[in-house]
Amino acid sequence: MLALLTALLILAILGTGVMAGVFYAFSGFVTQGLDRLPAADAARAMRGINVTAVRAPLMLALFGTGLVTLVVLGLAIAGALGDATWWAVAAGVVYLAGAIGVTAGANVPRNNRLAAAPEDAAALGSAWTAFRPGWQTWNHVRTITCAAACVGFAVALVAI
Repeated sequence: MLALLTALLILAILGTGVMAGVFYAFSGFVTQGLDRLPAADAARAMRGINVTAVRAPLMLALFGTGLVTLVVLGLAIAGALGDATWWAVAAGVVYLAGAIGVTAGANVPRNNRLAAAPEDAAALGSAWTAFRPGWQTWNHVRTITCAAACVGFAVALVAI
């Protein structure tokens, strides 16, 4: 059982770390790079990114980590993690709420509104101006919560 718990926690650490890195890249330089474009072009570029994001690499990392997190939470609740229980539970809740919950509740609705904007330059520019601040703020939340979950799972691994 220890080998299974160790493997699951390592997968959780890797998954949350990868997702923290993906979200950090957007917060750190991707959206700032898009901001160097005219607003309509930035909107078009982000629309393209959003289309390519909904594919196996990102979806596997985001939701595969969510699945591993759920398994770890189940084992923690069942008492299999001993002293690591509270770290694993906290990390799991933070990841599920901060990565998956915020993505579904804040970022995806903004992506959908941007995708629905009319094609003319003025409308796209206006859509980008409305999109960018809130999307970026919520992306910072995703970055921080994924990094915190990664640390929590690492502490849980040391504690088992």
